[in-house]
Amino acid sequence: MQKSKVLKMEIQSWKMVPKAGSMNHLKLVNETLPDPHNEEVQIEVSAIGLNFADIFAIYGLYSATPEGSFVPGLEYSGVVVKTGQDVRGFKKGMRVMGLTRFGGYTTGLNIDQRYLVPIPQGWDFDEGAAYLVQVLTAWYALVELGNIHNGSTVLIHSAAGGVGIWANRIARHFNAHTIGCVGNPAKLEVLKSEGYSDGFVRDNNFRDELKKKLDDRPLDIVMECIGGKIFVESYEALAPEGRVVVYGSARYGQTGARPNYIKILWQFMLRPKLDPQKLIEENKAVLGFNLIHLYQNADKMRQILVELEKLDIGKPYVGHTFAFTDLKEALKLFQSGTTIGKVVIKA
Repeated sequence: MQKSKVLKMEIQSWKMVPKAGSMNHLKLVNETLPDPHNEEVQIEVSAIGLNFADIFAIYGLYSATPEGSFVPGLEYSGVVVKTGQDVRGFKKGMRVMGLTRFGGYTTGLNIDQRYLVPIPQGWDFDEGAAYLVQVLTAWYALVELGNIHNGSTVLIHSAAGGVGIWANRIARHFNAHTIGCVGNPAKLEVLKSEGYSDGFVRDNNFRDELKKKLDDRPLDIVMECIGGKIFVESYEALAPEGRVVVYGSARYGQTGARPNYIKILWQFMLRPKLDPQKLIEENKAVLGFNLIHLYQNADKMRQILVELEKLDIGKPYVGHTFAFTDLKEALKLFQSGTTIGKVVIKA
């Protein structure tokens, strides 16, 4: 008797064609997904999380952007469809969330089992797609680089965004005094509901407003993702032994289908520059973090996730959801800087 053939998964993906450089290059294509390799798991994607790095990759401004045509996207959630012969711990039907170094804007993908974890009981797929990238960024920035300790004072920029919300929750476990800074007054209510110690709106009086909020407390850590003048004034407010952890550059963010290269070049030429000798004299530190480097160390990443599970810091804050076919509209909203929490695409 002839065996029936196992059907390949038919998927849809948002692909940059022919390459990065413009939102208009993002095309919806039909593809056939091959069977997973020995240590891979095949996922039917249910939800996709958007991240600021996605915009930079689409524009071609992210250093890790692939050459030629590629599918953007760093995180997702879904259901296991197939497993490779060497896969352990995952089986068909399991609900999982995962990371990928691009390839997330899709309805199905194959991924190395090291980059998958089960979705916690009580979480839906949207919440699963809203967790990994931003919580890992918040933890690594605060704990591994920021050296947070009991009673630290922490300034968190983009405080109502995904990373900002996780950073506050993590910092509060260290009894930290958290000051959230946002670009829109409407977001202050989110800071209150999330238990920030204090919060304020970023404007031309940033330096003076921060000084008021500190109220003579030493500023130990800055979670910095804005850049430019805000970076400089945040750094200057640091106490001795304080650390600025840079995990983004929102000042380069723009609206529109393609980047304004002249404006970006001008901003780049005027970017802040620090004298290493001043770091020594002032006993301060500036550290940078890119999640791609953690992605390359899967064992370290899984160790951090175990530590995060012990903290029990709650479910992700999903602020906006869009249909898969409306992904471009979601990206436009993301570019606007008006989002709260995580933006999720339902695949």
